[in-house]
Amino acid sequence: MTWAVIVILLVVVVIFIALTVKIVPQQRVGVVERLGKFHRLLTPGLNILIPVMDQVRIYHDLRIQQANVPPQTVITKDNVQVQIDTIIFYQVVGPEEATYGISDYVYGVRNITTATMRQIIGKLELDETLSGREKISTEIRLALDEATEKWGVRIERVEVIDIKPPLDIQEAMDKQMKAERSKRAIVLEAEAAKQDMILRAEGDKQSKILKAEGDKEARIREAEGLGQAQELEAMGQAKAIQVVAEAERNRIELLRNAGLDENVLAYYSFEALTEVAKGPANKVFLPTSTVDALGSIGAIGEVFKAGKNEKS
Repeated sequence: MTWAVIVILLVVVVIFIALTVKIVPQQRVGVVERLGKFHRLLTPGLNILIPVMDQVRIYHDLRIQQANVPPQTVITKDNVQVQIDTIIFYQVVGPEEATYGISDYVYGVRNITTATMRQIIGKLELDETLSGREKISTEIRLALDEATEKWGVRIERVEVIDIKPPLDIQEAMDKQMKAERSKRAIVLEAEAAKQDMILRAEGDKQSKILKAEGDKEARIREAEGLGQAQELEAMGQAKAIQVVAEAERNRIELLRNAGLDENVLAYYSFEALTEVAKGPANKVFLPTSTVDALGSIGAIGEVFKAGKNEKS
């Protein structure tokens, strides 16, 4: 009997502790009702309740949750049926409102998403629907925010996963896409051929320009070389004449120092001029006043020759 009482007491203690002590994990809260009326929220950690009087109605997860909306068939503005798959990301920010504001906020979010989607797609044509995922997602999120604000739920993001048009329209779109790709390929090929011709013409033009510039430079250098050669040749001839004249001047100077008279020196100068004039490129010009003196110089030359013959 004693052991039975002890066991009963232990069971009562365990039940009392289970009803009194509540441990709540992080990012979760519990809604506590006292005698059927909302009393308070259980925060993460250790919480003490009054048995029988206090009761946990529900626990809410405060992390961001996701809800998949079943595929919906909607009609566009141009009477085309499309199937749309969406996914919603939401977060409970008011546990009390989420408990008492609506019986099932996830179901409510899905229904509002479906209704809003039908309204949005009904105003868009097929092409606008296929290319307007971002617009559709934004409008659905705004409509959900307005409705779920009273439910203690915040819509974080709405994503349109897929938009499927009917099979025949999909085939027509595929054909159109192939045609567009073929057209684009032809245009690109034509552009490539045009660019190739332009580049070849530019290359040929540059080649001809470079060749003409090379020929021009060669002719300039050849003319410069010929001019320098002629200049050097003329300078050499002038130097040779200068050397001969200098030697003759020295010889006459030596004869003058030897005491010869002016007529003899004039004769030898005449002979020197004669030797200088023998060159093929040399020309000697004498003034008319000098021609008269040459007759007497020639006579003097005969006298000198005769004197030489007599001495011999």
